[in-house]
Amino acid sequence: MSTVPDEPSTLPATPGVIPDHPLTSIRRSIPRDWDEQVDLFAIVKLDSGGFVRGWNLGAELIKGYTEDEILGSHFSRFYREEAQRRGVPDQLLAAAQRDGHVEDTGWRVRSDGTEFWARVTISAIRNDQGQVLGFVKIVRDLTSEKQAADERASLQRTFAHDLLSPVTALRGYLDLIAEELPPDHRLLRLAGDASDHIVAMARALMADVTSSAERGRRRATLDLVARGAVALVLPGELGRVRFGTMDAIPVRADVLGLRRAIANVLENAAKYSDDVIELDAFETDEGAAVRVRDHGRGIHPDDLATIVEEGRRGRFAVTTDGGQGIGLSSVHRVVAEHGGSLRITSTPGEGTTVTLTIPRADDDEPVVRDDSID
Repeated sequence: MSTVPDEPSTLPATPGVIPDHPLTSIRRSIPRDWDEQVDLFAIVKLDSGGFVRGWNLGAELIKGYTEDEILGSHFSRFYREEAQRRGVPDQLLAAAQRDGHVEDTGWRVRSDGTEFWARVTISAIRNDQGQVLGFVKIVRDLTSEKQAADERASLQRTFAHDLLSPVTALRGYLDLIAEELPPDHRLLRLAGDASDHIVAMARALMADVTSSAERGRRRATLDLVARGAVALVLPGELGRVRFGTMDAIPVRADVLGLRRAIANVLENAAKYSDDVIELDAFETDEGAAVRVRDHGRGIHPDDLATIVEEGRRGRFAVTTDGGQGIGLSSVHRVVAEHGGSLRITSTPGEGTTVTLTIPRADDDEPVVRDDSID
């Protein structure tokens, strides 16, 4: 069995010269500009104001700018004009400065004007006194993955649509048979319930895979969307939800998708806790936020970084809980489609807090009340 040689036990023969340790030579073989050799990720170094001060090979390949072209530019140029008008770049830097790092997924713009789907992590760099010296931004191009996911969603939507036609016809035949049989016929009632269930499943399948752009966005107030989610998930247990701050913050959103996202968080809170669930809707510097806080079993600290990945359930989950680990990944996707952020904090045995934040709508258009979201 090989071992690492011990450090020399005696001083070197030549004063002031220390012989190399084997590990020292390995460290010396690592180039100082190692990040320049990474081409899978864009590594962008920003100063405290958000101006580009460093640019690796991956950034050049993904974003299309050479280092000479981009140094000194503000990183907001990588964002769509709409995101720039909403102040998204500055909001992300503020969040990274406050929380240490921030993650974001959405469309970014290359030097030639084409767009790519990116997953971005921005981390704040501080000195010993805690002062922010700058930021490191790591970007991965996920365009191909998004295209594959969109294709799967299209196939899933087509399947659901094609399933609806024969099931709807079957339901019509059952109605015709009902005219020839007693109205309380047990088998007919069971067949009708089963066909109705299949229709509901097919419609839910179509709703889940329809993108927010296809469903269309409309004006609403976040408090009503959140209340609608409570009515959707806990219609008979409204007393279990404690409403705190419920501000009528205007948003332009895919209301059905956003309501379903909040409902998924509420479902988790109800599943993993037995106490009161606290719900708030309020405005922050980043936009309109919904916060759901429970007092249940919590999430293991080592799972917080991966819990939003599809299929991840966390080490505190047990088989009797049910679920497939897709709820929070769905929430993360909906929030990302709105250009927002998802934050999860948790203390084992004390509970979990989930905060969804999306951009606030402008005030130049009146909000039309929609009773369908109550």
